[in-house]
Amino acid sequence: MSNHQTPTQPASGTSKPSLSLNKDLIGGLIFLALSIGYGLSAQMIPYFPGDEYEPFTARTLPYVLSVLGTVLSLSLVISALREQQQKKQEKAQQQGLDLPQLQPALGYDWSTVIKLLAIMVIYAMGLKWMGFVISTTFFLFAGFWVLGERRKKVLFGASLPFVLAFWFALTQLLDIYLAPGQLFAALGFGG
Repeated sequence: MSNHQTPTQPASGTSKPSLSLNKDLIGGLIFLALSIGYGLSAQMIPYFPGDEYEPFTARTLPYVLSVLGTVLSLSLVISALREQQQKKQEKAQQQGLDLPQLQPALGYDWSTVIKLLAIMVIYAMGLKWMGFVISTTFFLFAGFWVLGERRKKVLFGASLPFVLAFWFALTQLLDIYLAPGQLFAALGFGG
């Protein structure tokens, strides 16, 4: 009998649960933090006089988006944790090891992330000047391009119809005013 322990026998006699980091778990936790922060910041939106009795106020949509984001991110975190647990069990059954391997958290394509962040900044700056429809169409087009889509039918088919449908829903159905942009105001088309 030797005095060393095998990998299946922890030193203390009990195994500590360890957490393996992966992209789904990290992404879900970041999205969860952002959703909760968005919901908390929505409390700073002031009510207009008489809004306290309205069913839909300036705070309603941010609250709904915050709740949806929280629910979706929690489901992503839970599914990532379940997947990790299943992988641990399978590995323990196959090899007799119950020690999970830590996956690197820095396995992202950072150039794509930086390009998407730059596109978001350009979108935010161009929104006031070009208006919702044009700037959002360019934003989605550029985002799809950066993510690797090169088919023109998909680029235009996924960008323009979605933007027009969303613009129609906001302006015509929900009666939310979206400024046409300084470019159209200068040309005399609105504003």
